[in-house]
Amino acid sequence: MRSLLEGETILITGGTGSFGKRFIKRLLKDFQPRKIIIFSRDEFKQFQMQKEFPPDRYPQMRFFLGDIRDKDRLHRAFEGVDYVVHAAALKQVPILEYNPIEAVKTNILGAQNIIEAAIDKGVKKVVALSTDKAVNPVNLYGATKLAMEKLFVSANAYAGAKETCFSVVRYGNVVGSRGSVIPFFKKLVEEGRKELPITDERMTRFWITFDEAIDLVLFALSESVGGEVFVPYIPSMRIVDLAKAICPKCKFKIIGIRPGEKLHETLISEDEARHTIKVKTNGKTYFVILPELWFETKPAHKWGHMKRLPEGFVFRSDKNDWWLSVEELRYMIEKLDIEQS
Repeated sequence: MRSLLEGETILITGGTGSFGKRFIKRLLKDFQPRKIIIFSRDEFKQFQMQKEFPPDRYPQMRFFLGDIRDKDRLHRAFEGVDYVVHAAALKQVPILEYNPIEAVKTNILGAQNIIEAAIDKGVKKVVALSTDKAVNPVNLYGATKLAMEKLFVSANAYAGAKETCFSVVRYGNVVGSRGSVIPFFKKLVEEGRKELPITDERMTRFWITFDEAIDLVLFALSESVGGEVFVPYIPSMRIVDLAKAICPKCKFKIIGIRPGEKLHETLISEDEARHTIKVKTNGKTYFVILPELWFETKPAHKWGHMKRLPEGFVFRSDKNDWWLSVEELRYMIEKLDIEQS
């Protein structure tokens, strides 16, 4: 992997977001890229980030103001770029239900712009970040992410004889990220609340950290040949157990599932499992969802010989074979606090 990114130019769309900031720190720590380009539309976040990564200490950093809706700007930004990590998206479920066209413009048409600019400018590989909500979507955000995935998979055929490779990584909410349940529960506890709101006692979720999400993206950058969707093998947790780990003495108030919310997260559907393989490498396990239609210009033989998952397999947070206990969750939350402090 080090040789893959050594001396290369990497661009991250939505690079001022939670994932982008941590991904950049990993690139600077473990690799020596020639340039790291932050492409985003929020000038204030870029201003803050430039103070965190001043040019005298990080001369490889570049900041490009722009929107993925603007294909001309993407064409300029992708000039000389080797690898693109596409993290930009509109994500807030209730807001997107109320503003559906805006979600389509950014999450779907923006993805189309990235694909066309990457092919035109000869980018080597593009990895797009997706979500569990793209699997059997029940809200508009999930539907736009599903469309984005399909665009990126099919982009390998659209590229024709061009060598640009497109793939996707799919995972759920990152623990401790902005808007996730852990900081929400902890804030309530700090305010002195003795009762935590639980949407449903049966609710389950996957557990994934930023480091694990970054490992997944790096694996996709290294191993993709075009059209794959990469999914991490990660543990499940019960939301009730998570609440107990954060505040053992708190009581719970059941408030009901919110609009557009699922009881359980699904990362691989039963239909997808029929063309999915399991890969173990460096102590980690990943699922690779293979495209149902292979692209004649891509080296499909890399995965073609590997055994598919068994009939009826589904990777859903309530049907997982790896669960975190209350004690394990408490330890991991404490460890998370130390790492993020």
